[in-house]
Amino acid sequence: MQDRRESVRDKVLFGGVAEINGRGSSMNCVVRNFSDNGACVEFDPAARVPDEMSLKISRKGRSFLAHMIWRQANRVGLAFRAMVTDAPESDLDARLRRSEKKKRQLERRINQLLGEG
Repeated sequence: MQDRRESVRDKVLFGGVAEINGRGSSMNCVVRNFSDNGACVEFDPAARVPDEMSLKISRKGRSFLAHMIWRQANRVGLAFRAMVTDAPESDLDARLRRSEKKKRQLERRINQLLGEG
């Protein structure tokens, strides 16, 4: 199969939320590859995925208006029509993430010193 993409996609493993326009509902998904122009997204096999959606990727701090280009089992290829920058995260969110990371590092170190890791 010939790859007709305009730009190379990076392999990623991001959590995402697809918001269905007009229905007020959303679905969790996994972004498998990503570029500024599109993405491959995996949904629950039972999910009914519409042709148009808004895809929010929190790790990127952005949302995209997207159109489905292809579907294969529970994966879909999306082409982005527009990007919307989400509101910046609060300082509290960043500090909490740093604190949780430090806690995990300390727990690993304690386990190493106790001979459990």
